[in-house]
Amino acid sequence: MMSKKALPVFALVLMGGILGALSCRGSNENDTLTRQQQLLVGLGMIIEQRHYSPKPIDDKFSEQIFDKFLGSLDGEKNIFLKSDIENLSVYKDKIDDEIHGRAAMKFYPTAISIFQQRIADLKPLYHDILSKPFDFNKDQTYQPVSDSLDYPADQTADKQAWYDRLKYRTLVAYNDLLSQKAKAKPTDSLAKKSDATLEKEARETVKSYYDRYFDKRFNPATFNATQQFSLFVNTITHEMDPHSDYMPPLDQREFNEEMSNRFYGIGAQLMEKNGQISIESVIAGGAAWKSKKINVGDIILKVATGEAPLVDLSGYEITEAVKLIRGAKGSTVRLQIKKASDGTIETLSLIREEVKLDQAAAKSLIINHNNQKIGYLSLPQFYADFQDDKGARSAVDVAKELKKLKAAGIKGLIIDLRTNPGGSLADVNKMIGYFVKSGPAVQVKNRSDQSQQLMDNNDSDGVMYDGPMIVMVNEFSASASEIFAAAMQDYHRAIIVGSTSTYGKGTVQTQLPLGKPNANGMPEFGGLKLTVEKFYRINGGSTQLKGVSSDIVLPDLLESVKAREKDNPSALPWDKINPATYTIWHPAYNTDSVIARANQRISQDPVFKAITHTNTWMDANENRPVSLNLKTYKADQDKIRKMFDKDDKGVKLKDPLSITIMPVDYKQFVENPDKTKVDFYKKWKTDVSKDVYLKETTQIMEDMISQQKYFAASDIGQVNK
Repeated sequence: MMSKKALPVFALVLMGGILGALSCRGSNENDTLTRQQQLLVGLGMIIEQRHYSPKPIDDKFSEQIFDKFLGSLDGEKNIFLKSDIENLSVYKDKIDDEIHGRAAMKFYPTAISIFQQRIADLKPLYHDILSKPFDFNKDQTYQPVSDSLDYPADQTADKQAWYDRLKYRTLVAYNDLLSQKAKAKPTDSLAKKSDATLEKEARETVKSYYDRYFDKRFNPATFNATQQFSLFVNTITHEMDPHSDYMPPLDQREFNEEMSNRFYGIGAQLMEKNGQISIESVIAGGAAWKSKKINVGDIILKVATGEAPLVDLSGYEITEAVKLIRGAKGSTVRLQIKKASDGTIETLSLIREEVKLDQAAAKSLIINHNNQKIGYLSLPQFYADFQDDKGARSAVDVAKELKKLKAAGIKGLIIDLRTNPGGSLADVNKMIGYFVKSGPAVQVKNRSDQSQQLMDNNDSDGVMYDGPMIVMVNEFSASASEIFAAAMQDYHRAIIVGSTSTYGKGTVQTQLPLGKPNANGMPEFGGLKLTVEKFYRINGGSTQLKGVSSDIVLPDLLESVKAREKDNPSALPWDKINPATYTIWHPAYNTDSVIARANQRISQDPVFKAITHTNTWMDANENRPVSLNLKTYKADQDKIRKMFDKDDKGVKLKDPLSITIMPVDYKQFVENPDKTKVDFYKKWKTDVSKDVYLKETTQIMEDMISQQKYFAASDIGQVNK
């Protein structure tokens, strides 16, 4: 019998054999399905043998995949008929057999075939419904989306469901036009239009929306065999846990680019305009800029790598077009361009060059508050270029920012990790060592229940910054962000300020390339991102599901968005292991006093009180039916709009914070010849200065600084938390 230790290796060896067989196949539809099932079988084996906690791939699992794949195609249950689901039900307990190679893969291609036919049938249906005016004087309600909705029983029920849906969407557009008309000047053309004309325009708007929706989401060029298969496989991986993903080659490359904070492309920002991909700006020094043949407003009609056939970008989403335009370093990309100046069409060849994503890089500013300099350090992501020893690393960049802030004489430090999705574990561990003396940073446990402590790996001389410190988080601070926040909280090194809790992603993924490198430098069959371990705080508790609870909670409108890990039914559970031994930090302020003062301010702050009221209302009115009576709908929307307008205005300070750009940053962010980068930095700085959450955080920091003269700092006393 093969040992358990050998099984993961065996799975990878077998996968190599399967991938070798795939490379030798033909290109017709039957061969495509055969290749896909071979890949599916190999992926299934790897998942079962290497996933941290794989669910049994049995009939129960099959039924879950059946429901969820159909839901991924038709989440609003407005495309399939009940009879379609009944016909597909013969596969409900067969998908596990398909994954194990005991049955031919039929469920997903059959479902796609029926789905595409229903899509074709829908266009004349919604066109017909929208060709006639709606009556908005009747007392009728509509349920937008709910888990209780069922598939239409037949075509008559389907037509009625679409009628109600289109009436609702038209009502939304119509009400908006009426609101614009009420605010228009008497001389404006809008003010002269009749209500009947506006109702017709609203229907045309809805028709255009659905035309674009179906053409883009289910464009044969983008929703092709690869994307269809990826959707099916990811239904399987996501049922194991939300963070295990199959990535086809282009998606694999995009993931690597996000992690490395760099990519290779033409050096231009794109935008969608009238269903076409156009040039929004050209980055100075990039390939497009050097060519002197690409200008703002030009339309990219087609694209190809090297000598491959040009791909028509008509109907492509920006994200899908970008995947084709980017590629391997030094590779050739061919673009067919329609010039904005004279409409001529020209095909160009450019060499892809590195383009740095400055938007995701660590940045810092000085906040001037009551004669105190407070450092503000923003880190949108824990990026790391694992393919280049000299590539961008978030820990290296944060160290540079810390040195600049210390040289500027800051008295306190705010690190902003709001909406930071995580990233490199090595970088976050190194960063933890910037703020505490040598000790454990995080613990991990594998599927065999073997746990280990990962130490902070800061190799610099001691602590880089030892002053008062706050870490800002929100619902979308995840993974590495939670490791950092948890360590700072467990060490008593910083006060955590933000939403009630962070996202709750406490799992570790590994990357498994599938196949040999292709022309773009990516594995031929993409890659598998698989959950293989779980994170644990040094106090023993997992960050999985529960996240990190803030010491001081700032009411946040995102709180009502049910999108944390705990809101995903397939999420792995919370648990705990033995705590590590570590030395707590004794801050030079009274933490309980600082928290109490902040809570008192927040409870009386009109902005935060209004946000709390809105969140309470949102929770109470989640998924409630909407009136299709214009008068009732308008009254409801006016009430909601006033509530949200008040919140939106409140979170933007009328009197901005006093912000200083450090002189060493002027050349890069203020005097840069690349206007795109200058404009981005200027907007970022403005947003920072008007942030009501940062204002309260700055006040909290002032309390921490002011108390320092009453307390002596020390960091002695080893504890086993």
